Amino acid sequence: MAPPAVAAPAPARTPSPWRAEGGLVLEVAALVGLAVTQPLLDSLGRSPDFFLFHRATPGQVGTLLALVVLGPTVALAGLGALARLAGHRARLAVHRLLVTLLLGLLAVQVGREVTPLRGVPLLLVAGAAGVAGAVAHRRWHAPGRVLRAAAVGPPVFVALFVLVSPASAVVLPRADDAGAGMAAGPGGHPPVVLLVLDELPLVSLLGPDGRIDATRFPHFAELAAGSTWYRNATGVSGWTPYALPAMLTGRYPARPDAPHHSRYPENLFTAFGGLYDVRAQESITRLCPPSRCDQPVGPEQGLGVLVRSSVDLLRQLVAPVESRVDPEASYREPTAAEAGLDAAEPPPSDPKFRWDSLDDHQPARFTSFLAGLRPAARPTLHFLHLLMPHSPWAYLPSGARYEAPDDLPDDGAGWADLGRQRHLAQLGYTDRLIGETLRTLRATGLYDQALLVVTADHGVSFTTGYQGRGLDALRRSPGEVAWVPTFVKEPGQRAGRVDDRNWEHVDLLPTMADLARVRLPWRVDGRSARQGPRERADKRFYDRPGQPLTLSGGVPAPAPPAPHPLVGTTVGDRPTGGTVRVANLDAFRAVDPAAGRLPAMVWGTVRDRVPDGTLLAVAVNGRVGAVVPVVPPDPQGRRFAALLTDDALFRAGPNRLDVHRVAPDGSLRRLTPVD
Repeated sequence: MAPPAVAAPAPARTPSPWRAEGGLVLEVAALVGLAVTQPLLDSLGRSPDFFLFHRATPGQVGTLLALVVLGPTVALAGLGALARLAGHRARLAVHRLLVTLLLGLLAVQVGREVTPLRGVPLLLVAGAAGVAGAVAHRRWHAPGRVLRAAAVGPPVFVALFVLVSPASAVVLPRADDAGAGMAAGPGGHPPVVLLVLDELPLVSLLGPDGRIDATRFPHFAELAAGSTWYRNATGVSGWTPYALPAMLTGRYPARPDAPHHSRYPENLFTAFGGLYDVRAQESITRLCPPSRCDQPVGPEQGLGVLVRSSVDLLRQLVAPVESRVDPEASYREPTAAEAGLDAAEPPPSDPKFRWDSLDDHQPARFTSFLAGLRPAARPTLHFLHLLMPHSPWAYLPSGARYEAPDDLPDDGAGWADLGRQRHLAQLGYTDRLIGETLRTLRATGLYDQALLVVTADHGVSFTTGYQGRGLDALRRSPGEVAWVPTFVKEPGQRAGRVDDRNWEHVDLLPTMADLARVRLPWRVDGRSARQGPRERADKRFYDRPGQPLTLSGGVPAPAPPAPHPLVGTTVGDRPTGGTVRVANLDAFRAVDPAAGRLPAMVWGTVRDRVPDGTLLAVAVNGRVGAVVPVVPPDPQGRRFAALLTDDALFRAGPNRLDVHRVAPDGSLRRLTPVD
């Protein structure tokens, strides 16, 4: 019987050359992902400001991602494909060389993180690690299988960058993102002009009918006639270092931070800065980063600068030595010190850190602001925080300056009323500046195109015994401290309207962003005026950050002080009845109106026997300019002070100053002025 036939063994399968080639490409892709793609995307993803600074579009960022992920892999895979032309052995040799180099590159980065080695020692250790890894890859199948499985890494790294990194808002903008940055909404972006005045209560602008007093403040009335007047608008704090950041971030004050861009990185300037050129003049705050507001030359733009900077970053990441430059430094906003624009000092912690600059000449800053109101090829944000009509009060409605003692009281009988009169006089000058703004916008063609916003950060109380913006003033006179004028003129708006919704100043930024078609990639406490009004009627106000107070009530009723009937009347020679000491009598002996300065403030004292409350009529060249009461002496012995707001009272050369005592029956008795 023949032995059973033994089946011949099946021939060994020869792997497909294409399959083998695909495995080699996957291994290269995995190593490139670990050594190049992951560290590069990690640094890029943690630094969205670089993209915003260079105004990169989502398409350019996407192209850069493709180059980062595919560029090195395609180049190295192509090198391997060329080696195949020399035969299978040459192809394997080139592949093993690439594995060695990429493992060594990865070892440099790991070694720099976990060992103190640098320079040549680190290169030697990394080289040895690369060779050892390549030998292991050649001798055993497991390393190759692991690498091929790790080829899913690059898509994962891209997904993390696009979906969850801080830079994700640049690629996929979303309204609820928390990262600092900007995203464009659909449509065009109009020029934006934001003028923030300071210490201006709404009631100061109102006439007896509750409308803007067009006789006294014609340019505010002109502004209201062409914009939306949010008449029930309130600030959120009586202190500018807290009020202005709330306006420009859309968030209520939470901490007593300095109003600095390092403390408030998410604000109007960083939100608009990627789309808009920013021309900002701040007084008390420093919310605009230097790279937005102080950059003398526009940053490079386009894909080319992104690629070049990414290559530079990669060199720093894989170098065996510590970089002289932080690898992420090119991918964030330069600090003031790095940009060479401010003193090299740590971020401020004191909210009053810029108070030493408050003596800057505000009208000169305003002139610079006006000079910048010109059409531009790119959308432009023009911002000015003007300390007007904020004290110190030194301007008449005409713009002429006057001198006054720095230590005049600002509260108490007579003095609080004088403070209101000086405030209203400086507000009259501020009205002229508003008129200049409107004229310039019309002359340059920006008026119809622009989103124009004029408002104030807070008000101030002139209630006797409660003057100022503190907690007592707020509780006694909330209508003066919290309610502020707010006008928003949309592009193309011609007709004015009044909106009495419950506006709070955290609504300012979301409203501007909506009207400028800019999405805010962070949560705000305010709501855009394009949304429905908030349901609650009460107001949130912060005397201290994080401790909200609740204010009730609506638009405050106007209470303008009525001038005394004698003001503006002509008085002739009257019987004399004593003397009055005038501290600045010399100033009336040689007046030069052309110099822009007038002796419009008169102060001094009267004899002790003149009772408090006695009225004094102060006249220049025979016409009464003010009627003020005699008050108890202040620490300097002064018992009266009067502001003469009408320039027409004065003439060039010597001027006659008369002070009359007003009797209860209205008769006048002249007091002889003495030095």
